[in-house]
Amino acid sequence: MKRIIKKQEPKQFTQWKAMANTDWQPTYKDMRGEVKHTVKNALMQEQGYICCYCERRLDEDDSHIEHFMPQSDISVDPLDFSNMLCSCQKELLHGEPRHCGNLKGNWFDKMLLISPLEATCETKFRYTADGYIAPVAVTDRAAQQTIEKLGLDIPKLRALRRSAIELFLDESLSTEDLRQFVIDYLQQDSQGILGEFWTTIQKLFGDYAK
Repeated sequence: MKRIIKKQEPKQFTQWKAMANTDWQPTYKDMRGEVKHTVKNALMQEQGYICCYCERRLDEDDSHIEHFMPQSDISVDPLDFSNMLCSCQKELLHGEPRHCGNLKGNWFDKMLLISPLEATCETKFRYTADGYIAPVAVTDRAAQQTIEKLGLDIPKLRALRRSAIELFLDESLSTEDLRQFVIDYLQQDSQGILGEFWTTIQKLFGDYAK
């Protein structure tokens, strides 16, 4: 899980909400079309186009706006941009396993769900060369619950992480080649895109970039 630093909400979103009057109050269901597209695109940009939870590549057609604290909580403002993230999986394909925001649903426990907005979230998980994710501390119940509730260690995600890791295990790479590969991978490209499973690569190979 990579830390996400929230930015200001899009100006178009702010202006749309400011249109509220005695006859109309904006709701999340009302947020559609260009306004919703603008909000989702802003979320994807601030995340480097990787899922807020598993760090898969975000696809416009296979992702959704995720409320970290669920809308089912009446104390939550569904239009609060600071509570919005972008998660992978929009509509499940037949037989596709649920994970991330799709699996989390309305579950929320502030003591047991680690937020990608927390400054220390990257320190809570460790990764293995065969694609597994686990808590850094075996006694960290929150990290364990986060992995389980988001499905971060399901076979599908383990396989995808393993595929990303294998790129760095190419024996034809010299030490300098590997160093430059890691440096480039951990930086956003010219379009602001980060490599998939950024934290996995940073944890396993980040020392080469020093």
